[in-house]
Amino acid sequence: MAKFDILEDLKWRGAINQETDADGLREYLKDHDDLALYCGTDPTGDSLHIGHLIPFMILKRFQMAGYHPVILIGGGTGAIGDPSGRKTERVLQTAEQVKKNEEKLTDQMKKLFGTENFEIVNNADWLGKLNMIDFLRDYGKFFQVNNMLNKDVVASRLENGISFTEFTYQILQAIDFYHLNKDHGVQLQIGGSDQWGNITAGIDLIHKLEGQEQKAFGLTIPLMLKADGTKFGKSAGGAVWLDPEKTSPYEFYQFWLNQDDRDVIKYLKYFTFLSREEIEDLAEKVEKEPWKREAQRRLAEEVTKFVHGQEGLEEAQFITQALFKGNVKDLTVDQIEQGFKNAPSVEATAEAKNIVDFLVETKIEPSKRQAREDVSNGAIYVNGERQKDTDFIVEPDSAFDGKFVIIRKGKKKYTLVRIKR
Repeated sequence: MAKFDILEDLKWRGAINQETDADGLREYLKDHDDLALYCGTDPTGDSLHIGHLIPFMILKRFQMAGYHPVILIGGGTGAIGDPSGRKTERVLQTAEQVKKNEEKLTDQMKKLFGTENFEIVNNADWLGKLNMIDFLRDYGKFFQVNNMLNKDVVASRLENGISFTEFTYQILQAIDFYHLNKDHGVQLQIGGSDQWGNITAGIDLIHKLEGQEQKAFGLTIPLMLKADGTKFGKSAGGAVWLDPEKTSPYEFYQFWLNQDDRDVIKYLKYFTFLSREEIEDLAEKVEKEPWKREAQRRLAEEVTKFVHGQEGLEEAQFITQALFKGNVKDLTVDQIEQGFKNAPSVEATAEAKNIVDFLVETKIEPSKRQAREDVSNGAIYVNGERQKDTDFIVEPDSAFDGKFVIIRKGKKKYTLVRIKR
């Protein structure tokens, strides 16, 4: 049986942008089963978002193909700040905040990669031991300032200015690759397209210190853009986070479920582990039966399960079905918070009120006349139950621990009424 060609698979998925030595890496993989590779992330926040997820999905694919992934948490570089993608200097974080972020990101990575054939390292462990003299003598002398200035990430900052601190970031990342290559047997670094300069700097340093025969490769992924040309990874509410406290499993699921037909196959290739045959079958369904949105549903299922597990997926699907069918009475208070986070909401007191008065006072209806008409016509639902009686009394304490009343007007127009105490 032929060995799985990971590079060919990545190429088909459109996941390779640049390679430092494509032929050399392919030859290495033909002859070796022990490739170790790494991708790094700085703890500048307490959660990754789906934009960060892209290179780690590539790392996961290598893991599934039997290779050894290493995650680098940049406790050292995170205290400095990567200038890439920014026009101004980062605000330096406190050591305490960096530490908290490291712990959160480590937990997220363990959830994605498990415990088999996988390790997490922190560059604070070696960068933190460097003193200034060692840094300049052992590493600084190998970097030409004119070459550093020509790196895209630095060149783009020269007009507005860049501090020496951020200017030296590429040296620190190069030291990371050198250290992992020498002490952890890591031959390949993966990163976003904005990391190309840092990756090549690391390979140059390895070759200068260990010789040109030392195996070291770099691979970047393309910048992810949506079909309309805008940057991938944002929703109406901002970034889509992996942390369920920041983006609930339901919101996460909905983000993927609502993707454009023009983008969904590309995302299936990038963000799922479905086979080529399965994805091509879904592509055909997008062409022939786009209204069924089967590709979007499969995308939402696969990515939500990968990030939030089976339990998170099932909860997201349960909330989705309850809202679609109008069975909101089956939802818990927490599920209502998830499902109605971006829905219109108003406040009301806990006092029991006639339905007509309640609808007008919460401004769900513009007038008592319109309220009576909509109730009589069966257009109003209270907590999932249709109410056609204009004498009905809305009792906030009767459901959802007295915290909410859910009003639905027509087929889909929901308003969450939050009860003040």
